[in-house]
Amino acid sequence: MTSHKTPQTMKPATAAKKLGVYLEATPAEFRDGVVSRDELNALQADPPAWLRDLRRNGPHPRPVIAAKLGISIGGLARGGITEALTTEQIDELKAAAPDWLERERAIQAEVRKEAARLKEKNAQQAP
Repeated sequence: MTSHKTPQTMKPATAAKKLGVYLEATPAEFRDGVVSRDELNALQADPPAWLRDLRRNGPHPRPVIAAKLGISIGGLARGGITEALTTEQIDELKAAAPDWLERERAIQAEVRKEAARLKEKNAQQAP
């Protein structure tokens, strides 16, 4: 008896998240279908022009915006950033360096420092 393996598929939102792109900015054929694991791997290995352009210019999803600004997603919300931003808008925000952004960067730096301290402490306690 042979079993027929069905290809693993995912919703477009999941695929967009894995690709690091804003779903609403993707082409309609991507948003309206399902994406197989093989298709996702192909998109990651050899991104088409639309994917390269989205990754380069945006609009970007919140996790990408937060990473580019060096803050947390919660910091974006506290700063009033709720919509997707383009690379140009992110660069303008970095150049303007509003008080909230500097505050969130300082908070993120403290969080990273504490995480590193805990990691080192746990490593010393491990047998």
